Amino acid sequence: MQEPSFWDDQEKAQNLISENNLLKEKRDSFLSLQENYQNAMTALELLREGPDQELQKEVEADLAKLQEEFHNYEMDLLLSGKYDNHNALLEIHPGAGGTEAMDWGQMLFRMYQRYADSRNFKFEINNYEPGEEAGLKSVSVRISGKNAYGLLKSENGVHRLVRISPFDSAKRRHTSFASVEVIPEIDDSIKIDINPKDLRIDVYRSSGAGGQHINKTSSAVRITHLPTGFVTTSQAQRSQLQNRETAMNELRAKLFHLEEEKKRQHKQELKGDQMENGWGSQIRSYVFHPYNLVKDLRTGYETSDTSGVMDGKLQPFVYAYLQWLLSQDNPE
Repeated sequence: MQEPSFWDDQEKAQNLISENNLLKEKRDSFLSLQENYQNAMTALELLREGPDQELQKEVEADLAKLQEEFHNYEMDLLLSGKYDNHNALLEIHPGAGGTEAMDWGQMLFRMYQRYADSRNFKFEINNYEPGEEAGLKSVSVRISGKNAYGLLKSENGVHRLVRISPFDSAKRRHTSFASVEVIPEIDDSIKIDINPKDLRIDVYRSSGAGGQHINKTSSAVRITHLPTGFVTTSQAQRSQLQNRETAMNELRAKLFHLEEEKKRQHKQELKGDQMENGWGSQIRSYVFHPYNLVKDLRTGYETSDTSGVMDGKLQPFVYAYLQWLLSQDNPE
């Protein structure tokens, strides 16, 4: 940064500063943790010399704080994947099952919105297609904040719900599925070449959630990438130009993720590993009847606090997934 030519390339300079700040933050966290640990050990030694209620309360408070700091530091180390510090692009697509499945998609949408709120993440709806009677047909959102992708990549896959359907007059038990796709948002430092001839761009009138931004003009944009069949849509912005830019950014991220996934699968094939956690596989089961249980099928972590999970209490699942991912020797 002291070099006279440092600012010649503004984009490269900003990326280097951001990387440097992240490293400094990690280093400072370690030094703070080390100092607080030494202070706690010193206080414990003093407490062993004789009973002191005030000192004991102080030590207990320090140890509780130290435990929280250690957990946060451990999370920072676990979130060391190549794209963990990127924003996340998340899509929800209900499976077959009509209104019941679309309602399940809506429930997942609310769950992720609550989780994002708990982390002080920004939650932006790019496209929302409501169901005819209830729920949603599909939704795509952008979730931005520190380590958004790293924390949400655990949600990628198929989510299964078992419950007594509120839409069944006979009160029978139903099973519903919804797929959740989570990919990292790419920045300008990653170049993706897209041939304009490979794109079909449609414009139409906005509809769905966010009624205050619904226009009478055709401002919504749908982009289809013909070679892959990828479709990205945006109707949340006020202008057609903004929606087109949002949809293109999402398409670039999908194409980049596709190439990364191909490389990862090729590497696994060379190693001879079985791809147990493939794209679209069932990852989590939510049972509301005849008992309450949410269980992650990869990590084995489970909880009976179904209402808490649906209110966005996903951090234990995230933590268990990151530890499991590390044990697979296959960090994403």
